[in-house]
Amino acid sequence: MNTQAAPIILVTGGAGFIGSHTCVELLEHGHQVVVVDDHSNSSPAALARVEKTAGRPLLAAYRMDVRDTAGLDRVFRTHRFDAVVHFAALKSVRESVQIPLDYYDVNLGAMVSLLRAMHAHKVNRLVFSSSCSIYGEAKKLPLDEGRPAAPTNPYARSKWMCELMAGDLCRAWPEFAVLALRYFNPVGAHPGGLLGEDPRGVPGNVMPFAMQVAVGRREKLSVFGGDYATPDGTAVRDFIHVVDVADGHRVALRELGVDPDRPLGPAPAGLQVLNLGTGVGTSVLELVAEIERASGRAVPYEIVERQPGDVTRLVASAAAVERAWGWRTTRDVADMCADAWRFQKANPDGYGAPDGVRDGARDGDGDGEPDGGGEPGITAPSVAGAVSGPPK
Repeated sequence: MNTQAAPIILVTGGAGFIGSHTCVELLEHGHQVVVVDDHSNSSPAALARVEKTAGRPLLAAYRMDVRDTAGLDRVFRTHRFDAVVHFAALKSVRESVQIPLDYYDVNLGAMVSLLRAMHAHKVNRLVFSSSCSIYGEAKKLPLDEGRPAAPTNPYARSKWMCELMAGDLCRAWPEFAVLALRYFNPVGAHPGGLLGEDPRGVPGNVMPFAMQVAVGRREKLSVFGGDYATPDGTAVRDFIHVVDVADGHRVALRELGVDPDRPLGPAPAGLQVLNLGTGVGTSVLELVAEIERASGRAVPYEIVERQPGDVTRLVASAAAVERAWGWRTTRDVADMCADAWRFQKANPDGYGAPDGVRDGARDGDGDGEPDGGGEPGITAPSVAGAVSGPPK
């Protein structure tokens, strides 16, 4: 176990949208952070921006697939982690229906590899990035943690299966403590304007796609389904600001006994599942209208067929996390859209252009595969402590 004053946290997928914001939150609150990310759907430039936003360097960053068990073992031997925050996964509902085996391979494989490494190195505290999609089609709202799992697509099933894996390991390893956070629809950006959502290729989520329409990168937004049983016919989601989500992960670590302000405390062993959401539902068209208000620009859209695996409404009950932690979200949809637009307006090409750090492996044709360019194993050179792969 780490004997230094500041806890050392491994963040898998730390260059991604939620991961990068969580790294900022952890750095700002005194943690030391090590990132493992293969940059399959993120830019190494995000890590340089994490450091600039937080005003502190990462301890290290490794460009590596979490399924690389030998490499991951070397990372665990190099750093004595106090806890792990696990984001690294594929995350598109639509894509998971098209390539389900890839989703099971990546999402379940990464979880098995990580749990093996944690068990082997006696790192027994995990915050897991789960999903509200596990609940499936809601018959009654809001959704609370007691609702039976009813996933409707491979992505959701993979997240649920990861929770089951973690629970099984908790039963086999009594000191293992896991907080699985089922958050709803993270959107927005860091208010500083350097960090935001910059997916490769065609965005799979409504907010980044609509923002790219507003900034002129795309012609119009496709709204999947206009015939849902909702007031305007479009699906309803509980959008939550990504900074609130990041703060939730910091508090989750505190609840696992990992806090820079006090000695390492006891962890409540076993698996606990909690929602992170606002409890407020917003339809897709309501979100589009708010984006237009924030940006001052029209967002043309067309209604197209529903996506396979989508559901009508997903809205959280946030009561359990407030009871358990005294925690609640602090930002509304207007804040989410304003912050997302600030990032998009300042970074019309995402992480590609403004600071001269360009990830040469971007997906321009929307096929999910990087196009040419980037050398594997290269991280943003401005990231302090960054290396090209796991230590030898």
